[in-house]
Amino acid sequence: MHRYLAVWALLAGGLHAETVLVLPFFNHSKSQGLDWIGESISEAVHDALTSEGLLVLDREDRLEVYRRLSLRPGAEFTRASVMKIGQTLDAGAVIYGSFDVLAPESSKDQSKGNLRITARIIDLKRLRQGPGFSELGAIEDLAKLEVHLSWQALSFLDPQAQRDEQQFTRARAPIRLDAAESYVRGLLAPTPEQRHRFFTQAARLDEHYSQPCFQLGKAAWANKEYQVAAGWLARVGRSDPHYLESQFLLGLCRYHTGDFAGAEQSFQLVAVSVPLNEVLNDLGAAEARRNNAAGAVANFQKAIEGDSSDPDYHFNLGYTLWRAGRFDEALASLRATAQRNPSDNEATILIGRALRRDGPRPGESRFEGRERLKNNYEETAYRQLQAELQAKK
Repeated sequence: MHRYLAVWALLAGGLHAETVLVLPFFNHSKSQGLDWIGESISEAVHDALTSEGLLVLDREDRLEVYRRLSLRPGAEFTRASVMKIGQTLDAGAVIYGSFDVLAPESSKDQSKGNLRITARIIDLKRLRQGPGFSELGAIEDLAKLEVHLSWQALSFLDPQAQRDEQQFTRARAPIRLDAAESYVRGLLAPTPEQRHRFFTQAARLDEHYSQPCFQLGKAAWANKEYQVAAGWLARVGRSDPHYLESQFLLGLCRYHTGDFAGAEQSFQLVAVSVPLNEVLNDLGAAEARRNNAAGAVANFQKAIEGDSSDPDYHFNLGYTLWRAGRFDEALASLRATAQRNPSDNEATILIGRALRRDGPRPGESRFEGRERLKNNYEETAYRQLQAELQAKK
């Protein structure tokens, strides 16, 4: 819910940073069992563009718009519907297309058939149809076809960037076809049990396949299975567009299992690239648990500078200052907490302790480890806002 509120708030506020929407490719073959290929193409293009720094709307955003517009996922949309979806999300461009399966050239051919992919780009800001792209190859080479299709789309959408196609291709190792199918079927599965089964199968079939590891780690985190989640999240590669989010979740898992040094390392890595208030707050919490009061205070203050309305940031700062014996400074922050949340009994108690200049007592477990963490991570909204600010310069 936090994610949708943040993204829709930005859109409602008139954010016009150039974003890209990639729709699932429509299945023009005679087999409904191959629908997963269209979703696979969409995911591959999305991930490739995102990893190259483009602002690409996530699958969750697309599904939310489908619900708002009463559109059925999996249906083939008219060009007008494609444009409507893109305009609703304020996308600058929409990538969509179709695929078909052709019979093998000879009966001796061991291939499952040839795959023909056709892609189109609509430039919504200029209301014009962009170029069309096509790929043709064996179904078994789906991953390679997706990489080259992604390169063509990237070259059109970001022509001024200096990139090397061979380096782009090498950075994206081909994924086994059966692993890719299992992963996509996991995305499309209706129940958590089915998703877990497909994602686990995908990760087992291709141990270098990062995306199912992220999904499994995220699900385990949601179930508070922190050790299990940490194992999956640690396998997410740096080239994966979810890498920073996986590190954020990994930091939370490490924190909850008492690995505060590991948590600090994960949060610090994320903060360098995406200094969200939530990340800075959690970094400060990890530093506080490692008795680095100076570092914790600095990061709590940065979080407050970003959002002074959040009582938890003020509480964390006040609590850390109280523990350090800086009672006058602690009072200011704890009072700010109580002003923003009058029902915060913990802050009220600490205000009384600070007024009496009564700091932590040995063995007083009640006031140990009271730092408050933030679990929401809004990287997409952050990057959209940064792009908008950069465009105004």
